Amino acid sequence: MKKSGLILILVIFTSLLRVSAAAAHCEIPCGIYDDKLRVELIAEHATTIEKSMQKIIALGQAKPVNYNQLIRWVSNKEQHADEVQEIVTQYFMTQRIKPNMAKYTAYLTVLHKMLIAAMKCKQTTDLTQVRALRTLLEDFERIYFRR
Repeated sequence: MKKSGLILILVIFTSLLRVSAAAAHCEIPCGIYDDKLRVELIAEHATTIEKSMQKIIALGQAKPVNYNQLIRWVSNKEQHADEVQEIVTQYFMTQRIKPNMAKYTAYLTVLHKMLIAAMKCKQTTDLTQVRALRTLLEDFERIYFRR
């Protein structure tokens, strides 16, 4: 391999090492938290997941099937389910829920169930999974904000 090719590979490799993903919220800790906003975001993601499921169902029944749009809606549904999982884990489980909290086990239980519901939303177009996610979010709101 020529020296210029090796240098190019090294430049690309070191550039890739410098790229980092931006987190939804910092872990400094900065002390700037908006729990209600995060709950609203989860609710918005659930609505988007539901709409995506409805579009996937409709597009799958259309003749001819528009596979381009179908794939876009599947990707959209999965992205928003991932966002729910990110908020639940990175924001609530990592930063907000502490082992010494009185309702620690209750918080973790409902948050874990939300992770599973989001996963099931990714795996299917069964709208009952979105309803389960919303119900769990309501359960979490009830126990979390009445501390």
